[in-house]
Amino acid sequence: MILFSYKLMGKRELGELSLFDFVISTVLSQMIAISIENYKDPIYYTIVPLVILVLLQVVISIITLKSKKFRTFFDGKETMIINKGILNIKEMIKQRYSLDDLLTQLRDKNIRTLDEVDYAVLETNGKLSVFKKDDKDKNIFPLPLIVDGSIEYKNLKIINKTEKWLLNILHEKSTSPEDVFYSFLNNNEVYIIKKN
Repeated sequence: MILFSYKLMGKRELGELSLFDFVISTVLSQMIAISIENYKDPIYYTIVPLVILVLLQVVISIITLKSKKFRTFFDGKETMIINKGILNIKEMIKQRYSLDDLLTQLRDKNIRTLDEVDYAVLETNGKLSVFKKDDKDKNIFPLPLIVDGSIEYKNLKIINKTEKWLLNILHEKSTSPEDVFYSFLNNNEVYIIKKN
């Protein structure tokens, strides 16, 4: 039953589980432990809640695939911790992410000091993505401008561009934000992947 449940919930590595998936996994394991302790109870006392939880997880996964608002609510958003070599203390406080956490993850990536880092993004799964200053493509950091029809205003601000600038580019390409699945800026060129 557990194997079937996890197959139905989808394949992800443990470190890539969203907070909601992690909670569901923890509750499932607790339910199994309780059913083992209460082995005299009928088996459906365990199977019915297990099925309900798995179905809940599957339904929420489908909704989060289709809705950016739900995805942000359940999975959170990535956070720019270092931007152009400058540490973003406000975001670190907001995420309750300490300097020790940052330094530990940088050392895991063989980075000795903060001044080696051009950009660092705290991903929704808690991992840190790092772009070094000495990378040959250091001027290229393709932040998403539109994700699933929603403009990423925070990222526009990071690259010093406005919504009007983005809308003008979309107008030139005869499209609107609602029709865009994914868009990003790379080498001063806006790339667009439409929903259809």
